[in-house]
This record gives sequence, C-alpha cells and structure tokens, in this order.
Amino acid sequence: MSEMEPPKKSGGRYLLALLPLLIFGGFAFVTGKVLYDQEVHGKDVSAIPSALIGTKAPKLDMAALEGSNRPALTDAAIAGKLTLVNVFASWCVPCREEHPVLLGLSKDPRITIVGINYKDRNDNALRFLGELGNPYAAIGVDPAGKAAIDWGVYGIPETYLVGPDGTILYKKVGPFDSISLTEGLMPAIEKALAAKPS
Repeated sequence: MSEMEPPKKSGGRYLLALLPLLIFGGFAFVTGKVLYDQEVHGKDVSAIPSALIGTKAPKLDMAALEGSNRPALTDAAIAGKLTLVNVFASWCVPCREEHPVLLGLSKDPRITIVGINYKDRNDNALRFLGELGNPYAAIGVDPAGKAAIDWGVYGIPETYLVGPDGTILYKKVGPFDSISLTEGLMPAIEKALAAKPS
C-alpha cells in the first residue's frame, strides 16, 4: 500500500493573500509620484487641462441670487467684456481663502467678474458675501450643479477667463494665490487685452 501524498498547495492562495499589499503598493507609488512632482519639479497638480479652452463658453442663463442686488447671470452680462467666471459656494473653504484676491481683481476696470453660486443656500451665500464683500457684477444660482457640469467644473473654486467674443481663454482649478495670479491669470489677461482689436 502506498503512502498518502499530502495535498498540493495552490499558488493562487498566496497570490490572493498578496493582492491587498500589491494594491496598496501601487496606490503609494502613484501618491508619492504626485507629491514628488509637486515638491521637486514644482508642477501644479491642480492645473487640470480643459477641453473647453479655445471654444465658446457654455450658455449662461441662471436666476439671480435674490437679495444680492446683482443681476442674473446671463450671456448678456458678459457679452463684449473680458470676464472672469468664478464658481463659488459659502461652504467652500478655499473659496473663502481666494475671496480677497477676487475683491482686488474687481477693482481692475479692464475685467468683469461674475459668479456662479454652486449648490448653495441663498441665505448662506448672502451671509458669505456680506461678511467678505461682493466682487461680482452678476451672480447666477446653480442649486443642482447643472451649469457647473456644462462648464466642466472639477471642484470649486474654479475660474474661467472668457474673452469679449465669448471664447474661454484660461482656466484655474482651485483658489488663486500670488503665484497663480502673477504666473497664470495676469499674463492671460494681458495677452487677451493685447489681442483685442483697437
């Protein structure tokens, strides 16, 4: 009578046991690469390219923020003007951080700033603007986020520079700071103004 052979161990069980470790290792590698690129190479990971740059801006037809003493946000509000379209909300902490920059930009007579109030309550938006100031020439409410989808919004705050002819010239994801202002937005504004027919 032959001795019983022990059951063969399956290599699949070991692979299954290693799977979570492999997934974690892949995630750690990607995260480390993003952080490395940001710290060492100075890459702005929020500079997500937009397929809308160079195309006509989506239609604007939003109701006004009641109580803001600003008109509704429609195509007529930006027609023929170099305009910053800023997507904001009272619950957005980075929106609060960038708000002083927008207030400063609103004093520049060469540009118009309009706002899309994203998935916000009117009373909260009014309190936000009452506390921090109102840089917007027109404000449209976007309670369901439909307009933001049309504009290709990834997250807020998000800002678009729209030329007088309605073409999207520049996009910024995240709040403006001194670097993004001097190296991104202001050169885009100057280039748009230089291209404007005299």
